[in-house]
Amino acid sequence: MPAFDNFHEECGVFGIYLSGGQVGVVAPAYHALYALQHRGQESCGIAVNNDGVIDCYKDIGLVNEVFTRDVLEKLPDGNMAIGHCRYATTGTQNRNNAQPLLINHQKGAMSLCHNGNLVNANKLREELELDGAIFHTTSDTEVIAYIITQERLKCASIEEAVIGAMKRIEGAYSLVIMSPQKLICARDPHGFRPLCIGDLDGEVVFASESCALDAIGATFVRDVEPGEVVVVSKEGTRTLKLEHKCKSSFCVFEFIYFARPDSIIEGSSVHVARMRAGSFLALEHPVQADVVVGVPDSGLDAAIGYSRQSGIPYGIGFIKNKYIGRTFIQPEQKQRANSVRIKLNAVSATVKGKRVVLIDDSIVRGTTSARIVNLLREAGATEVHVRLSAPPFIYPCYFGTDIDSTDNLIAAHNSVEEIGKLIGADSIGFLNVDYLPMLADQSKCGFCNGCFTGKYPVAPPTDSKKLKFECKLSEKETNE
Repeated sequence: MPAFDNFHEECGVFGIYLSGGQVGVVAPAYHALYALQHRGQESCGIAVNNDGVIDCYKDIGLVNEVFTRDVLEKLPDGNMAIGHCRYATTGTQNRNNAQPLLINHQKGAMSLCHNGNLVNANKLREELELDGAIFHTTSDTEVIAYIITQERLKCASIEEAVIGAMKRIEGAYSLVIMSPQKLICARDPHGFRPLCIGDLDGEVVFASESCALDAIGATFVRDVEPGEVVVVSKEGTRTLKLEHKCKSSFCVFEFIYFARPDSIIEGSSVHVARMRAGSFLALEHPVQADVVVGVPDSGLDAAIGYSRQSGIPYGIGFIKNKYIGRTFIQPEQKQRANSVRIKLNAVSATVKGKRVVLIDDSIVRGTTSARIVNLLREAGATEVHVRLSAPPFIYPCYFGTDIDSTDNLIAAHNSVEEIGKLIGADSIGFLNVDYLPMLADQSKCGFCNGCFTGKYPVAPPTDSKKLKFECKLSEKETNE
């Protein structure tokens, strides 16, 4: 599904530790974030530890926009670094909310990166503010940083503070944390978001996805377990476990859409999982057609799977403009309405005069899907049969995506048949929710499918409203 349909990626995190005291972490951090760019295109940053002194540079923009040659040359190198690329799920888009966060407190400095979303962030923030805390961002990442700092003032080590914080925060979080002497990663006890460990010539690296390890020449070691804290220091690497048993609930949409196809997550290939989704779609929703095409990029693998299972030839149905970044501006409504034409162009030689099976990962509002169907018809397709490699997205997600209500979800207000008519398809079919556990055939974890079923592994927040700092005066319910 193209990023312009108001459904957005997660965040990407990275960490590296050089045990020999040598410097040289900026380059691998930069290349790793480049590989994780698909997880967030709003802002990015790198924090570097040079002999206990932590320097941080971050800004709004893509990795190559923020980290120009001049910036990279001026950023001090060191023996540890953490990096982050962000899409806002909690907190508005501005430079203050960019990560990593750098915190200085009585026991030293700490820098932190976070992928996920807390369900009790507002409650914790209110408690902290009433206790005198002053916040500089509207992100739940700063809440985590405050909680860890509170715990650190009572604990003998940073890792004990992280464990203490994990007992207080609830929801989805994959964290990479850097202190003057240690690099730490932590994953919530449900394991909502991916986080893995790699080996770079004997040195330890952490990343959201294995594709970031490949980008820097590191080898995949294993996934960080749910509820696990991994500590890297001059003494070596050791692990701690949060004493909180619960069923693992990995976000199944990582396999459908979020993750890069070349990543291995929870033991399963993302590429294979998407092809399997396409195969299941072909079994459940067969159709007489001449060609199968996928919507770039996340629909392509599923289209291959549908083609192989159905026997209908696969074709390249669209060319995606790869040179439009986040700075692409659409100042008028007419230009916004034509954004699909600018970002995607149908290949008429593939679809003209043919019955087309169009594979996409999901439908959110439906507006983009309607325009894509229309592109195929204008290119000469005689029929367009839409197949989605996910079930209908009808419930909010509270664990890391940007959809916290059903207001703009087309499937929450329309039947499958009505959706097909609204987007102009000759037929439409969604993946059955029963197939979701079968996508990642090599994974032993459990899955969260709350956005499709409304059944969440963690109780949703009772108050998911915007913070008052993000609301206009006219939006506030009461006057101050």
